[in-house]
Amino acid sequence: MDIHDLIVVGGGAAGATCAGRLSELRPDLSIAVLEAGPSDRHPLVAMPFGLIALMGSARDWRFRSAPQAALGGRCVAVPRGRMLGGSASINSMVWFRGRADDYDHWGPGWGWDVVAPVSDAVEAEMRPRVLRDPHPLSLALGEVHSGPPTPERVSSGPFVVNMEAGRRRSPVDAFLRGRAVHVVTGAEISGLVLEDGRARGVVLADGRQISARTGVVLAAGAIGSPALLMRSGIGPGAVLAEAGISPVRDVAGVGRNLHDHPAVAVHHQGPGSGRGLTWGQLPGWALAPFRWALTGRGPLASNTVEAGAFLADGAGMPRWQVHFIPARLGHGARAIGWGAGYYADVCLMQPRSRGRLTLDRTGAPVIDLGLLADEADRRDMREGLRRLRALMKEAPFGARRAPEVFPACGDDDAALDRHLEARLGTAYHPVGTCAIGSVVTSDLAVDGVEGLWVADASVMPCITSANTNAPSIMIGYRAAGLVARHR
Repeated sequence: MDIHDLIVVGGGAAGATCAGRLSELRPDLSIAVLEAGPSDRHPLVAMPFGLIALMGSARDWRFRSAPQAALGGRCVAVPRGRMLGGSASINSMVWFRGRADDYDHWGPGWGWDVVAPVSDAVEAEMRPRVLRDPHPLSLALGEVHSGPPTPERVSSGPFVVNMEAGRRRSPVDAFLRGRAVHVVTGAEISGLVLEDGRARGVVLADGRQISARTGVVLAAGAIGSPALLMRSGIGPGAVLAEAGISPVRDVAGVGRNLHDHPAVAVHHQGPGSGRGLTWGQLPGWALAPFRWALTGRGPLASNTVEAGAFLADGAGMPRWQVHFIPARLGHGARAIGWGAGYYADVCLMQPRSRGRLTLDRTGAPVIDLGLLADEADRRDMREGLRRLRALMKEAPFGARRAPEVFPACGDDDAALDRHLEARLGTAYHPVGTCAIGSVVTSDLAVDGVEGLWVADASVMPCITSANTNAPSIMIGYRAAGLVARHR
């Protein structure tokens, strides 16, 4: 039986960062990272545009939500990375810390004065920068509002991304690779070993056990971490009983507070606009793999979500984020179809709706995102769609401008509601299911269980007001310092 001092469950954004940083802070400890999926050494991971092939592949958990009551019972996709780097290996690499006041609701020890210096340290290693060679449409979007885009004010333009020389730079590259950490891939965890109120290790799906002398850090994300706690008997008693699990500790907050940025898109298509499959662009696409391999440039160096905006109603703080993709993707039966175009989605930065994660009788997660459960979110998404359309009209796209082809409906409430119910999803930023102050303490320790911590987006009591990649990495980095104090 393998024995280590610390086991980090999950090699995603937070887990890879936490383990690598721990190896620096505590070189005296034996640290293991257990990742359910394979290595991230795959050309499509390094290639930014490769994410469109990775989502929905075997390197994605391919979760689906429970039927969403406010969307007519429709289920929505919940993609989560299943390899080293986790979702940071299949995401669009957009980099935002969030807004300073986002952290006012995280409790003691998590205010902006604390997390900002941690983010500084993270960025010194990750080296995020403005996207190199954005498409002319992405550059044009930056002329609508003064940039660079930030959730702190109304703004627009090309995004900052964690890329280097046209290639993905993930937390695995920045923090884990080359460190004194034992990395095990293909190690899916079925539960924790708990003895006398303490985490003693983990049980793998094949029945093997790996022991931990000091403790276990759960970094399996907002879906995986609460599911592992509940499968181990830590969670709401009624939920555990319904799943046929004997309770070890009744913790009501596990799985609650699930939320994400609700998002919906509009699509534009027309010749001479954005990227796509056209006779004129075919030669460029044929040469694109060679150009990217040799120079790190060209369409395959695009992270797809090249630019965006933050929009407000009136003179207030932004309430909506826009993600802009200068390519024809996504509104037909197939993700990639014939023609050129561009599209943009709008998401609500601070949704009020909350969902819940539970387990079925097999132990699989049941993901109820609770989208638009609060009617105020529906009203805000209608208004967000109107403002997105206004932005697309205002942007100086010139000869590259193309008409809206989907949904191409009116701006009245009924038409927008039909589009929301048919197409609303999320920005793929689930958080909140092991929240600070509810499931974990301010030190990220699971309340009432010795030697057990959670370090990922699940600990966010409230979502940050933009993409959650950078905050998740910050959580992993800070968690390493908190866990390192434990003797």
